[in-house]
Amino acid sequence: MSDDESFRTVAERASADFSVQGSEFVGYVAPVDSEDAAEAFVAEVEREHAEATHVVPAYRVRTAEGYLRAYQSDDGEPSGSAGKPALNVLEGRDLENVAVAIARYYGGTNLGIGGLVSAYGRAAAEAIDAAGTIERRPHESFTVSVEYDDSGAVRSVLESGPGEFEASYGERAVFEVTVPTAEAPGLRDRLRSATSGRADIG
Repeated sequence: MSDDESFRTVAERASADFSVQGSEFVGYVAPVDSEDAAEAFVAEVEREHAEATHVVPAYRVRTAEGYLRAYQSDDGEPSGSAGKPALNVLEGRDLENVAVAIARYYGGTNLGIGGLVSAYGRAAAEAIDAAGTIERRPHESFTVSVEYDDSGAVRSVLESGPGEFEASYGERAVFEVTVPTAEAPGLRDRLRSATSGRADIG
C-alpha cells in the first residue's frame, strides 16, 4: 500500500450478541493501529468474559513496515471452525487495522463444525455491521519543539495545513502533530522553513 492510499476499517468499537441452540455468542470489534493494540483489545475482552468457554480472536493490521499482518486463533474450538471464519469476514470486507474477539458460552449442545463456522462468522459480521465502516488514510505522528519566539509561526503553519495538533507550553512550546503520511514530508519542510531551521522535529 502506498503512503497516500486509503483503506477501510471500522468506525468505532461495537458489539453484537445472539444465541444458537443454547450457546451465547458475543462478538466485539474495534479499530486498532498496531498488533500491540489488537492484542490489548483481545486481552480486554478475555478479562471481561473470563467465564466464557472460548474467546476467539482475529485481526488484520498494517504494520509499520507496510505489510498486512493477519492473525486468528480457534482458542480450543475445532481447528478452522472459529478464528478462520471470523478472519474471513475481515478479509471478505477488505478491512484493515481492525480486531475482533468473540466470546462463546457453551450451552450444552454441540453445534458441529458447520454450526460453529456459521456462528463465529455471524458474530464478526454483526459486530462490524454495528460499528459501521469508514475510509481512512495512513497517518503518522511527530512532535515539534520550539522556543516561544517561533511558536506563533509553527501554530500558523499547522492551522493552515493538513492534520491535527495539540500544543503544550513548558520550557519550550511543544506541538504533537498527527498528519496523513503522504503529507508529512511537506509539512516538516514548511515548519523548518517557517522557523529558519530552528524547530526540533522528532
